[in-house]
Amino acid sequence: MSKGVKWDLTSVFKKFNGPDMIKFKKDMKNGFASFQKEASTTPALNAKNQAKWEKLFLEAQNLFAGMSHYRLYIECLCSAEATNGEYTKEEATLNLYQAEVAKNEMYLKMAFKDAKAEDFNAFISRPKLKANKFFLTELRETGKRTMASDLEALASDLSVDGFHSWGRLYNTISGKLNFDMHYPDGKVVNTPIAQCRSLMGNADRKIRKAAFDCGNKAWDSVADSCAACINGLAGNRLILANKRGYKNFLDVALEQARISRKTLNAIFEALDECRPFILKIAKAKAKAVGLNKLAFYDWEAPIDLPNADNFTWEEGVKVLDNAFGIAYPRLQEFLRFELKNKWVDSEPKAGKRPGAWCETSFRIGESRVFMSFTGSLNDISTLAHETGHAFHSEMMKDMVPYSQKYPMTLAETASTFAEKILADGILKDPKASDVLKLSVLTNSINDVISYMLDIPIRFKFEKAFHEERQNGEVSVARLKEIMSQTMRDTFGEMMEKGGENPYYWASKLHFYATDVTFYNFPYTFGYLLSCGLMSMFREEGAKFLPKYEAFLKFTGDEMAHKVAKKTLKVDLENKDFWVKAIMGHESDLNQFEKLIKKVMGKKK
Repeated sequence: MSKGVKWDLTSVFKKFNGPDMIKFKKDMKNGFASFQKEASTTPALNAKNQAKWEKLFLEAQNLFAGMSHYRLYIECLCSAEATNGEYTKEEATLNLYQAEVAKNEMYLKMAFKDAKAEDFNAFISRPKLKANKFFLTELRETGKRTMASDLEALASDLSVDGFHSWGRLYNTISGKLNFDMHYPDGKVVNTPIAQCRSLMGNADRKIRKAAFDCGNKAWDSVADSCAACINGLAGNRLILANKRGYKNFLDVALEQARISRKTLNAIFEALDECRPFILKIAKAKAKAVGLNKLAFYDWEAPIDLPNADNFTWEEGVKVLDNAFGIAYPRLQEFLRFELKNKWVDSEPKAGKRPGAWCETSFRIGESRVFMSFTGSLNDISTLAHETGHAFHSEMMKDMVPYSQKYPMTLAETASTFAEKILADGILKDPKASDVLKLSVLTNSINDVISYMLDIPIRFKFEKAFHEERQNGEVSVARLKEIMSQTMRDTFGEMMEKGGENPYYWASKLHFYATDVTFYNFPYTFGYLLSCGLMSMFREEGAKFLPKYEAFLKFTGDEMAHKVAKKTLKVDLENKDFWVKAIMGHESDLNQFEKLIKKVMGKKK
């Protein structure tokens, strides 16, 4: 019995640095140079040069698709064999391609932003461009919020040794940081800070608290440096947002996420309205681990289930296949297709990077799923999650490449929906053990704490921090105060006194991401949207699925609330949709409380 499978990459390139890969790279390099030379010498879009800009735009789109193809291949190689120096060296070329694609889009923005309305409308009505109408319109609108071309070029050049260097500095600091872990038995082990969070997931609360206290001592030792990084990143973003004409720093995040301010407000209004219910779930979690209230280091505390199931790869695939087959046969067919065609790499081995992901080549319409299967229910759930991503791409593969570029807010929808199909299948399976069902429900409870409490804390902290950063740098003391207060306000009476984490702003990598601003809230959006979709599926049955697939298909071709209204007939700008998504966890909570008593005994 195996623990996984290996993927086949030969449909991408026959071999690393083989003739087909070398030719591809040469063509890409020449393509970038040719496009940028022509784009830089062609006047902005007008009535006379529409054919020229149509040709240039389609070239840029082909280069974008080519970059996705190359990214898929290099990410696969580097993730599966992280110690291979040739592969990791090639990531520099990948970064170059990504920078060139961004530069291409800047040229397009400059060409379209000041074009006369009648000229632009004629342009997007050209037969070969009709499928790109939304992307072109979005490009024009974001182009209007750009500085002069020389300033944008300067900002891009400076970002390498300026803006992005703050993120690199944080990665260096956190990557080298160790702490002395004082175990309850007196043992002291010098430990990488990256292991602190996993230690806070230990079943022994004394170990969790020790990891929390010892880890925070380490973060305190680099707090000034982390504060410089987070202040530098925010200061840079605020200056550029102002110079580009944004009225509010959040407008940049909303633009990247393709959601409206009304949608964002509706989500947080729903979370506030449902807070008593959400805290009721947190209370059930606390009770299950023998506590009255929760400290930060209890959020991910496991429930020590007796005789928890462990699966071989074949058994795990069968569990997922059965769940998909019962509820969503087309998703089951796709799972079998991706496994048959060797799109998945799940075999654990030395030299393999941690984590899981799905990448897609827009050039050939294929995806690859990366993970390491060790036999847990979470691993099966990970396979479901990443298969959901690949299925999402499958639904979009007949769209033009730029219309397959969906925002982070919608990226987690199909993946989380697939996880919920798995969970639903296990809970409805009369052959599934009570322990397995309780494991599923425990994951649901933990998801509520993560997506409805933890991530909203991160968003509220970021918002408050940026508001203060507009008036100057924010001190370490103030950063700690904002974070602690936000945690207390969110958890209310369920927060153990002194259990907040004042250094969460330093220890959470997501605050230092440089590719997307306000990296955190899209996760809550995607999770709650998938919950809302699952509620609709349960009510409507199989007739819901064609609407769901249409929604997935157009997620890269419109604002989120408009796609939802057009395909699903729901209003994401109304808090009622989000309230229903949140309250859909009532059934999970009831089942969880019943099974805890049954499996763990009345003492729980």
